[in-house]
Order: sequence, then structure tokens, then C-alpha cells
Amino acid sequence: MKEPHLNRQLTLENAVQSPDGSGGLTVTWVQLGTVWAEFQSATASEKTGYAAPVARALYRAILRAAPVGSPRRPQPGQRARIGTRIFEIDAVSEYDRDARFLRCILKEETVS
Repeated sequence: MKEPHLNRQLTLENAVQSPDGSGGLTVTWVQLGTVWAEFQSATASEKTGYAAPVARALYRAILRAAPVGSPRRPQPGQRARIGTRIFEIDAVSEYDRDARFLRCILKEETVS
């Protein structure tokens, strides 16, 4: 297996919930840091949304590994950002036998 070419900078973000004063919650996204990754598209599809069609694309990002439980290790439910584009992190797993890299499956949805 060839070593990944880490040439894209991703900003990792985590959701923080706080009371909105009306009995509900407000979600804000807090930046955790940046990582370098190899970024590749995987699949794309379109589905019918409530008001308009929604385009959905899956991507694969390979990045340097961090131990389970480390704040540097991405987790499902977090998100990654490249500029103004936002990607939900769906899954994280080891990429290679030596566990030097992680594979993240990212989802991007946009109204088409």
C-alpha cells in the first residue's frame, strides 16, 4: 500500500449544545484544529428533499492516525470543513495494517 499524499487541509469541528432560553437547544460548531489529508471523491447521488432536490456526495479522507480517545482523532458526528464546504464525518477506521493513518468517510449534502 502506498503512503497517502496529505495535500488538503481540513478543519475539524465539534457540535456544542447550549440552552436557547426557550426550553430548546442551540447548536454551535467549535473548531478543534486542522489536519492534513488525502481527499478523494467516492460516490454521488441525488434525492428528493422537502423543498428541492438534494445532491449527496461521499468522500474519503486519509489522515495521520491518533489513538482512540485522543481529541486529535476525528469521530462520527463531528464535521470537517474546507473553506465554506462542510462535510459530516460518517465513519472513522484504520487505513493501514500499522495503524499509521485513518480513513474517514465524509458526506456533503447541498440543495441542487
